[in-house]
Amino acid sequence: MSNQTHPLTTTAFELPGYRVVRSLGVVRGIVVRSRSIVGNMAASLQTLIGGNISVYTTLCERARADAFQQMLAHAGELGANAVIGVRYDATEIGPGITEVLCYGTAVYVESLAPAPPPVTGTSGV
Repeated sequence: MSNQTHPLTTTAFELPGYRVVRSLGVVRGIVVRSRSIVGNMAASLQTLIGGNISVYTTLCERARADAFQQMLAHAGELGANAVIGVRYDATEIGPGITEVLCYGTAVYVESLAPAPPPVTGTSGV
């Protein structure tokens, strides 16, 4: 899995250089994660030192990336080539159990740039 974003996703409601041809509806990816006992112990040690608690940062980043990839897969199933209005939400659904939701609007977009002229042979030099 890659931590890169898809080139045609945005938190905005339009993509510069593209026009929305079809809106295909809301798409989402949902991940529910829990903290492990080992992770909690490592995080407890990091809190003694202070600063970033990297064990939890890694857990959160992985959950967000997984939810994002699920959202893209859902959009692909609908025939979308882009997702606009992307948002994240997280909810603690129990002690140590968190739901991460990534959602947006699946759309089919076309480039506004004119198509390049066809290649018809060599230049007359």
